[in-house]
Amino acid sequence: MELRHLRDFVAVAEELSFTRAAQKLRVAQPSLTVQIKLLERELGVRLLDRGKGRVSLTDEGRSFLADAKRVLALSAESVEAVRHRNPRVTEQLKIGYVTSLHYHLLPATLDAFHRAYSDVALNLFDMTPAEQLEALEAVKIDLGFIGLRESLSEANLAGECVARYETLVAVSDKSPLAKKPRIDLKDIERVFLVGMSERAYPGWQDAVNSSLSVAGLAAPRTLQEADGVQAMLGIVASGMGVALLPEHIKFQRYSGVRFRPLSQPLTVKSWIAWRLDNRSKPLHQYVRIVKEALG
Repeated sequence: MELRHLRDFVAVAEELSFTRAAQKLRVAQPSLTVQIKLLERELGVRLLDRGKGRVSLTDEGRSFLADAKRVLALSAESVEAVRHRNPRVTEQLKIGYVTSLHYHLLPATLDAFHRAYSDVALNLFDMTPAEQLEALEAVKIDLGFIGLRESLSEANLAGECVARYETLVAVSDKSPLAKKPRIDLKDIERVFLVGMSERAYPGWQDAVNSSLSVAGLAAPRTLQEADGVQAMLGIVASGMGVALLPEHIKFQRYSGVRFRPLSQPLTVKSWIAWRLDNRSKPLHQYVRIVKEALG
């Protein structure tokens, strides 16, 4: 996801018209329509209701509009500060995150950070956990929302748990499991599991196996591995298997997929990480704000 995609969405959301938004942005309307559809597909959420001759925001769209405006405002202020060579802007904070899993964690903490440290330029990068780990090692980012604790195999990284989620099961709406209000862990043993690839989400398979082992289950039969949440849900929708995902994924609607809680809850923890030798003051200020936000 790029900033221009956020600007496209904000324009449509404010105008509630693809025609007027396209004129405002000086782009072709068909191109703008395609970009918004791609954004919705990337997020896994329907942001706009499109009726005959009218456009309106969904509940998810209204929430995302506030977040998008906040991110754009922070970006604009950082650019203006650099453009005018503001002598107060001497430091930067570079953060990696996964759009489909972590975008909801960022706005409040970034807003609090910017209010407290407006002289620090913020830069956000949409990356897989594996890309974040590589960027941390190469000192290209200061902090990553890496997700699983199992990703922290690198000895030079520090980590902090920033969220705890219950695990949901994503199933095809045509599967018999979709008719159940809750799914038993034993049901998972009888179906194929769609997993995250080790290439993009290191430690995912170990985390799943460990969680199921604690619950007394054998390692699942992994049918196929995907490089992202949307790819996973596409495989699930086809009826080829089920997926285990954190509970906030339920807000990302996906055609042909239903999300069901487990009868025996499994908790997944989400982590941030940074280099132990990174002495950046903005980094440690942001980590402190994240910890305070956790209560």
